Amino acid sequence: MTPSRRLAAEALGTFSLLATVIGSGIMAERLADGNLALALLGNTIPTGAILVVLITVFGPISGAQFNPAVTLCFWLRGEMKRQEALFYICAQIFGGILGVFAAHMMFDHEKRRDHACPHCAAAFGEVNHLTAHIRTVHEKRKDHACPHCAAAFGEAGALTKHVR
Repeated sequence: MTPSRRLAAEALGTFSLLATVIGSGIMAERLADGNLALALLGNTIPTGAILVVLITVFGPISGAQFNPAVTLCFWLRGEMKRQEALFYICAQIFGGILGVFAAHMMFDHEKRRDHACPHCAAAFGEVNHLTAHIRTVHEKRKDHACPHCAAAFGEAGALTKHVR
């Protein structure tokens, strides 16, 4: 296999790995609705799956290292020449940076904060994040105070019933 083909395989593999890991992490967090265990599961399954695919596809071409630390270990053990290791590391860093940018480009709308909390200054890019925020922060804090007595409620509906 030619050196340029091996370097392209490393760059493309690292790109794909980082785009998948970061993208699945963002997506898992969005879909888990505050359940961290579910978000972790939603991130680890795609990560494991893409590793199997990438190693199967690029292993015969470049060794499927996809990580400068792994390449450094190969060089230190004498399994790679210094120049080859440096080229691999450059290709991996290049592919990794592009993969990170690709994942963030796919989920760029997350930066928008269109959904504001009616109780505080917090703003969210997704309605489900706002809902989770209200449920976990404000319903427990009893932010709705009765104007007639000292009673406080976590939900506006409960305050309305109390006032009636």
